[in-house]
Amino acid sequence: MVQPAINAATRLCAVFGSPIKHSASPAMHNAAFAALGLNWRYVACEVEPKLLPEAIEGARILGFAGLNLTVPHKLLAVDMMDQLDASAKKWAAVNTVQFTSHGTIGYNTDAEAIITSLREDLKVSLAGNKVLLLGAGGAGRTAALKLASEKVAELYLVNRTQSKAAEIAAEIHRQFPGVKVSTDYPKAEVNLVLNATSLGLKPEDGLPMDQQRFNLKQARHVYDMIYRPAETPLLKAARAAGCKAENGLGMLLHQGAKAFEIWTGQTAPLDVMRRALMENVYGIANP
Repeated sequence: MVQPAINAATRLCAVFGSPIKHSASPAMHNAAFAALGLNWRYVACEVEPKLLPEAIEGARILGFAGLNLTVPHKLLAVDMMDQLDASAKKWAAVNTVQFTSHGTIGYNTDAEAIITSLREDLKVSLAGNKVLLLGAGGAGRTAALKLASEKVAELYLVNRTQSKAAEIAAEIHRQFPGVKVSTDYPKAEVNLVLNATSLGLKPEDGLPMDQQRFNLKQARHVYDMIYRPAETPLLKAARAAGCKAENGLGMLLHQGAKAFEIWTGQTAPLDVMRRALMENVYGIANP
C-alpha cells in the first residue's frame, strides 16, 4: 500500500528515552504503517528522566496515539499511568503507553519479547538451566521476573548497585520460591548470560561484567539486549570465547509488534518490520 502524506489527520507515536539516537524503532514502525496504508508516523524523542511526566502529558495533549519507553524510563513510568495493564502489573515496568479517552494505560511488551527472541534467535532452553543476568533496571527487572516464571533452576543477578539486585531477588523469592537466586557471580558454568544494562551503547564502553569474577568461557549462550552497535564488546568477547551470541534485535522486533497491535488494533506485519530493522541496523535489505 501507499502511505498517505502527512496531513492534519496523521496519528503520531513516539519512543522516549535518554539516550535515543541509536533507536531503530522509527524505521520499524514507519515501515509497518506504510505496509498497511495507515496515516500514522513514529518519531524518537530525547527525554530526560526528570521531564518524563511533562513529556507524557504533552504527548497526550497533542493527541498522540501511544508511546514506547526505553532506558531509563520503564520503572519511572509505572506510577505515572492512570491504569496498568495486567502485563505491566505482573512485570512491574512500563515500556508501552496507550492514550485513551479514559487516560493513559501502561503495558509491558518486553517480557514476552525477551523469551520469544531467546528461543528464536539463540534456540536456548530456559527451564531447569542456570542464567546470569546483568543489570537491575527496568529491562533487568522484567527479564529477571520473566526468567523466573520460565522456571530456570538458578538465577544470578549482578548489578552495580547491589541493593537493587537484592530487591529483585526478594521479589522472586516471594513469587517463584522454586527458583534459586543469588546476587553474585556464578562459580560454575551457566547456560545463558543476558545483558540488560546499557553498557555497550557507547564506543568507549567496556564489558558489563567483572572479568576477574566471571569468564565468558563459563557460558554457552550470550544475549545482549543492545542491538546498536550490532556487535557490542560483550558479543565480540562472547564469540571469541566460543559462545553462541545474539544481540537484542529480535526482542526489539517482538516488543514493537505487540505495541503496534495495541495502538492500531491491527495485526503487525512482522516480516515487514523485521526487514526494516535488518536494513536499518545491518544495511541488509533482504535478510
